[in-house]
Amino acid sequence: MKTYSDIYLIGIGGIGMSALARWYHHSGHRVSGYDRTPSRVTQALESEGIDVHFEDNSALVPPSPEDTLVIYTPAVPPDMGELTYARSHGYRVLKRSQALEEITDGHRCLAVAGTHGKTTTSTMLAHILTVSGQGCTAFLGGISSNYGSNLLLSDSGLMVAEADEFDRSFLRLHPAGSVITAMDADHMDIYSDIDDLRSAFVQFGRQNSETLVVRKGLEDYFIRGGVRARIWTYGGGGDFHASDIVSDGQGRMYFTLNTPMGRIERCHAGVPGEVYIQNATAAAALALLHGTSADAVREGIATFRGVARRFDIRVNLPGHTYIDDYAHHPAELAATIASIRQVWPGRKITGIFQPHLFSRTRDFYREFGESLSALDSLLLLPVYPAREEPVPGVSSSLIYDCCFLQDKRIIQKKEVLEEIASRDIDILVTFGAGDIDRLVQPIENLLKEKYA
Repeated sequence: MKTYSDIYLIGIGGIGMSALARWYHHSGHRVSGYDRTPSRVTQALESEGIDVHFEDNSALVPPSPEDTLVIYTPAVPPDMGELTYARSHGYRVLKRSQALEEITDGHRCLAVAGTHGKTTTSTMLAHILTVSGQGCTAFLGGISSNYGSNLLLSDSGLMVAEADEFDRSFLRLHPAGSVITAMDADHMDIYSDIDDLRSAFVQFGRQNSETLVVRKGLEDYFIRGGVRARIWTYGGGGDFHASDIVSDGQGRMYFTLNTPMGRIERCHAGVPGEVYIQNATAAAALALLHGTSADAVREGIATFRGVARRFDIRVNLPGHTYIDDYAHHPAELAATIASIRQVWPGRKITGIFQPHLFSRTRDFYREFGESLSALDSLLLLPVYPAREEPVPGVSSSLIYDCCFLQDKRIIQKKEVLEEIASRDIDILVTFGAGDIDRLVQPIENLLKEKYA
């Protein structure tokens, strides 16, 4: 592979793109890039010595096509000026998934895929491997609370990658072993139907050379699909499963991890909730099959501090709790709300949800309404469009009409802080994959000032 002095990333502020930027920067390249708006991620990149700008200006692309590799995220419109310029002026241009393929090629790679749960599971796997002493280089889809980054670095030769199904990106990877957490309908702007989505996951399964760990109930897809890797299951009734789950009612949970290698007793979930225990089981399974010790697995689970925006407990005062969560699919919402009720039974939950994408809202508004009905109170924001243009007739009102709560309102993002200030908050949770994250710190500050 040709060595480039300059690496230029279009969409550098994306979570997957920023991990690549950090890796190339650490490897000694000059790294720079474009993003649409400033964010905490771009601020962090700039503080690390990476140049970022926020105007679509081809004059800011490094001038030498021979010495510059251009990487872009598929979330960028194909007619974006800098991308068009790079393609027409002789630059080598790769999608993010192609760059990750080149980086991981020739290394032992462990990957985590799934329509939800993959960020937490891959981050937990990387943490377990780090705690074990072996270490890994990890490309994560979120900011690890243990390490404050979406990139872990190691000279062990082992790599952990979050394998994203969007744009069929994960089909670029050929891991030694993987976890597949879920295959629910999503990204129907990419896949023609649920069968097309599942076929892509099966193809990804076939690209694993040694081990495939799948949630119990999904294994038949991979057996019928001709996967040659050894297939293991996790979750209820699976080869790897949790039992004896106990909550102390204060946010701490304990369980026994049952494995084909024996029982790992008195595991302490560093982050509470049954969703996290399921993710821990999946991460532990792949780590154990890789050869990690039971003691390292137990320690890794106990010391795991989570991922920013994944069941992220921002405030936990007596009688007042605030959680931020990236959930943007009905199944994720349902699982997170159920976990909150498990950890803090009997308390009143107010949710703020920002739907992500018009296409996802159109496809799942009924399911969103059903999942959100498990709350006690709902504040619903307008749809965050991300890469999409508005779709006629599609708005948050579709979800609102399918939500059975009595206490529900559609409000604008600018009204959120005032609305929260006017309420007596028991448990508050913010959901969404859009720019609702810009509200997290202000909400945290407001609640701490109000209740501390």
